[in-house]
Amino acid sequence: MTLLVEDSGTLLLVQDLGRPGHAHLGVPPSGALDPAALALANRLVGNPESAAGLEVLLGGVRLRAHRSMRVALTGGLLDLRIGSRARPWGTAQSVRAGDLLEVLPGAGLRAWLAVGGGIEAPQTLGSRSTDTLTGLGPPVVRAGDRLRTGDASTAEPPGEATASVARDVVTLEVVTGPRDDWFTDRALTAFFSTEYVVSPSSNRTAVRLDSDVTLDRRRHEELLSEGLVTGSIQVANNGRPLVFLVDHPVTGGYPVIAVMDPAGLATCAQARPGDRVRFRRWRPESPR
Repeated sequence: MTLLVEDSGTLLLVQDLGRPGHAHLGVPPSGALDPAALALANRLVGNPESAAGLEVLLGGVRLRAHRSMRVALTGGLLDLRIGSRARPWGTAQSVRAGDLLEVLPGAGLRAWLAVGGGIEAPQTLGSRSTDTLTGLGPPVVRAGDRLRTGDASTAEPPGEATASVARDVVTLEVVTGPRDDWFTDRALTAFFSTEYVVSPSSNRTAVRLDSDVTLDRRRHEELLSEGLVTGSIQVANNGRPLVFLVDHPVTGGYPVIAVMDPAGLATCAQARPGDRVRFRRWRPESPR
């Protein structure tokens, strides 16, 4: 045992870079909601980028170390304390045997904690990620759990840590289609001009968006289930969009009006209920 979980907070998950390539088996890609943040945390402590770490929602996590190690916290701005002392975010920090490590609420929604050697857990389809939709992978981490880590290695060049911070209005860049022709011209105009609000029912499956605007369809026949990718923006019968994230179902029967630029995944990982969201056309051939 390396870490004793004294408090798991709101939601504490083991995540690595996921298990892509298994949609034909009905398995989502899963993995960290901000893979770049987890990869950076791993580099900071000398792990391979693909090592498993802990995804922390809102903080409230208390871990007791049973050996010396290095840790790093990246992603959203949550507060890190080691042995009752505040420690800098986005840098490698030393933890001694017996120290209490705390990730406390801050300005961010989700953060990723890497531990030297990575979190050891059984692999399912090549990944240690917890899939909250299908239940594959390790169970949700609970108070009283004992976590093991692998052997720590020599650190790679860490790169620069950049915090994911809240903004007044989040803009997500999207490419329309493949079913934008199922919607009226008025709906397509509204899709890009409406300021949506993140619903409290959002999770790792999807960011659900609310507004007073309904996206009307020009076609009303039943759509056979089609494949979905991370970032698909589906419009259900209530006329409101939802953005599918990494634990999304692999097929869906509602039309997909647009698909989000993959770079928007990190933004969605920090989208709190009540945050405002707008969509903008993304043209990959154009400079950002």
